[in-house]
Amino acid sequence: MPTTFVIAGGGLAAAKAAEALRKEGFDGAIVLAGREPHLPYERPPLSKGYLQGADERQKIFVHDADWYRDHAVDLRTGVTVTGIDPAAHQATLSDGERLRYDKLLLATGATPRRLTVPGHDRGSVLYLRTVDDCDRLRATLSATQSAAGRIAVIGAGWIGLETAAAARAAGVEVTVIEQERQPLLGALGPEIGAVFAALHCDHGVDLRLGARLAEITETGVRLADDTHIDADAVVAGIGAVPDTELAAAAGLTIDNGVKTTADLRTSDPDIFAAGDVANAYHPRLGRHVRVEHWANALNQPAVAARAMLGREAVYDEPPYFYTDQYDLGMEYLGHVPPGVSRDVVIRGEVAGREFLAFWLGDDDTVLAAMNVNIWDQGDQLKALVLSGSPVDRGALADPAVPLDGLVRSGG
Repeated sequence: MPTTFVIAGGGLAAAKAAEALRKEGFDGAIVLAGREPHLPYERPPLSKGYLQGADERQKIFVHDADWYRDHAVDLRTGVTVTGIDPAAHQATLSDGERLRYDKLLLATGATPRRLTVPGHDRGSVLYLRTVDDCDRLRATLSATQSAAGRIAVIGAGWIGLETAAAARAAGVEVTVIEQERQPLLGALGPEIGAVFAALHCDHGVDLRLGARLAEITETGVRLADDTHIDADAVVAGIGAVPDTELAAAAGLTIDNGVKTTADLRTSDPDIFAAGDVANAYHPRLGRHVRVEHWANALNQPAVAARAMLGREAVYDEPPYFYTDQYDLGMEYLGHVPPGVSRDVVIRGEVAGREFLAFWLGDDDTVLAAMNVNIWDQGDQLKALVLSGSPVDRGALADPAVPLDGLVRSGG
């Protein structure tokens, strides 16, 4: 009987896993089953270039249809893995088929959190997770622009702010409603959150901070203080949760996602997880980390593929994400654990939105670094994050001091 690997999920992580398995020389059967009727695609363009109409639809796909055929990947679109029997090494598909597997990779991703306020089920409420969601939002922005209307965005996280930027680029009036005192407070802290608040206000966004949503109405939204905001459509960007239903039913260990070792192996030795759903042990950080960022879905599958083939493999890349909003481009590298105070050192001009930011631990090591509209410092920022060495705060903030000199040997 030929060796069969099953990949549950149809996004970037799933496609990159199939690609990595073939690159590693695996010549057995690969079955890739994804819920959506589309070829596996990347999600960042859905809130960036594709949403804004700058990227063609074809550019979002990881591979074209010929690639799966040419690499003997049995791609099942519109079909999901609905059950896993680890003892029998059997996966059940939504079309009723039962597949025996030797190894299985969970790449089920995450699902958007849903609004629960009265009116949450109105047709005017939109989410942004899939390409179909994006197409609906693009059509809404086009119609709203033509009618000189307004949209309300619930949540000032990455999806909410990128959606707001796309809407403003389309000439649509936007109100963003965020219950925290700054945008991106949990991700970046108050100092850098204020940068994004000013950015959106400068581009005409009506930013309502410290505001709580009470109801979706026929003509917009009502806040907890009884303020009514007119809107032709409401976009909910209030976060996502890992899609662990399949893994939990199979008896795998669940803890803020599917818990894995550093080689992305779950509590079952023949089942692995990668991407948004994986809460993987990170050897550099000494703890489990789950982040919903493109880089994990892009890079973790190669490690999972090697481990599935019985080879040594460790995922120890620092978390990475990026955003493009208006004229601001940003990259963030590293990880500040929950509960750790966000002590930020800034190098450069915040007012001019051309600066570097560093998040330091209690021992003055660089936990994370961010470049804003500065594109020639990436290697140095990564070296600082990986060094584990304390830095001089004054030198870190001084643009005249080369970053190279701040990385201490032996760190």
